[in-house]
Amino acid sequence: MSTKADQSKTAAIMIQGTGSDVGKSFLVAALARAFVNRGLRVSPFKPQNMSNNAAVCAGGEIGRAQALQAKAARIDPSVNMNPILLKPQNDIGAQVIIKGKLAYTASAHDYHLIKKHLLNEVINSFQIMSNDSDLVLVEGAGSPSEINLRKNDIANMGFANAAKVPVLIVGDIERGGVIASLIGTCMTLPENDRLKVKGLIVNKFRGDISLFDNAHSILHESTGVPVIGVVPWCKNASILPKEDSSSLIPEPTQIKKTKNNMIKIAVLRLPRIANFDDLDPLIAEGPISLNFIESGKAIPGNCDLIIIPGSKATRADLKSIKEEGWHIDIVAHVRRGGKVLGLCGGYQILGNIINDKLGIEGSPGVENGLGLLNVNTTIEEDKTITETNAIHVETETEISGYEIHMGQTSGPDTARPWARHIDGKSDGAISKNGKVAGTYIHGAFANDTFRHAWIKSFARNKTIASTIVNWDESIESTLDEVANTLEESLNLDLILEIARGR
Repeated sequence: MSTKADQSKTAAIMIQGTGSDVGKSFLVAALARAFVNRGLRVSPFKPQNMSNNAAVCAGGEIGRAQALQAKAARIDPSVNMNPILLKPQNDIGAQVIIKGKLAYTASAHDYHLIKKHLLNEVINSFQIMSNDSDLVLVEGAGSPSEINLRKNDIANMGFANAAKVPVLIVGDIERGGVIASLIGTCMTLPENDRLKVKGLIVNKFRGDISLFDNAHSILHESTGVPVIGVVPWCKNASILPKEDSSSLIPEPTQIKKTKNNMIKIAVLRLPRIANFDDLDPLIAEGPISLNFIESGKAIPGNCDLIIIPGSKATRADLKSIKEEGWHIDIVAHVRRGGKVLGLCGGYQILGNIINDKLGIEGSPGVENGLGLLNVNTTIEEDKTITETNAIHVETETEISGYEIHMGQTSGPDTARPWARHIDGKSDGAISKNGKVAGTYIHGAFANDTFRHAWIKSFARNKTIASTIVNWDESIESTLDEVANTLEESLNLDLILEIARGR
């Protein structure tokens, strides 16, 4: 492939939204697959992302959504697809990841002061992604109508103007008020920003789309730009990895007793939950009933397994578990013979002590863990970011996944590892009674052979339906399905024309 000398001639278009979780990530992924299926070389790009759902690729970590978009584009993920990643640790501060590597931790106030210095990094990554691409699909963050944050913006219109990229605005009709939100977003923008907007998209329409026909002219007359299309509700898109915890749908806290043949799993929805897409493959399996337990709710007494997921601020989430009284529920669950699995931060929480004397994840200090695993964790400055290949000890099946963590864990229970890396190093720990386990490996359940073996091993005393879900094939078929939906519902020729006319 030849490299283009002038990246400004590479077609590019930016999908911005009336707010968070209106479907920007989904649309970029679906558009990527649709244009790839047309024979174009497509690259996804998000200048600045804020998410605790991350993926590991060559060079470091990026937002999970960009990894999915790379898959949709049938290319390898790159740190240049998401040059700035913010990983919130508390209500006012976040880790700042620059081109895959942890650069520093900053408060929201301090970040807004320094982000003007990051624009060059963002433009450089955009130019890199433009090389060998026919089309770059750019995803905005939040909403451009937050004009109080417009100064030094690199996530929405600040980037669009600097890179000379046209913009489409998407609104979520399921939230209600989509006409007002689209018009309001456009009218709120300063004139120079408003001129970057070339079209509108209405997302998540349920029912008869023709009922929205007369709204096209209303939107066009009010904003001066056309409606590119109305995207129907795509039910199967729900299996695609989510980026924001706001997309997690609360489930009933009491698992129905009629589901005796199912494996009943309760997952703690921690305030700073991270990498919860680890659980998506389990949700897709018929023999499993998985519920996220919300704050203020007790852990169901009839569950088979409690999962403590990843966390971006482990000590803070450990304190939340104690404040909720969940630690009492967990101990009682184990006493009744139930099992517990900790993933990454959840693994650390299950141990005796979490020592963060340097204040890496918050204020310096030490917190007593749940004491269900005889291990201790020290939070260190060096961050482990690596792709992983291992063997799950109990089922003797292969796992490919990744690790992203600040802590190092050791103790007697690590002599009973959850998995062994191909290089011989052990991972995780299992308690003496075999009821409690922890692992640092993210993405384990996306491995079909391991997941199916794990389900059968876990359900020895249950009669369950056979497990036949092929996770990777499910993702691939869903991407093709949503791409076909966009071919029918959006004017892709017009989108490409706008992108080429930048």
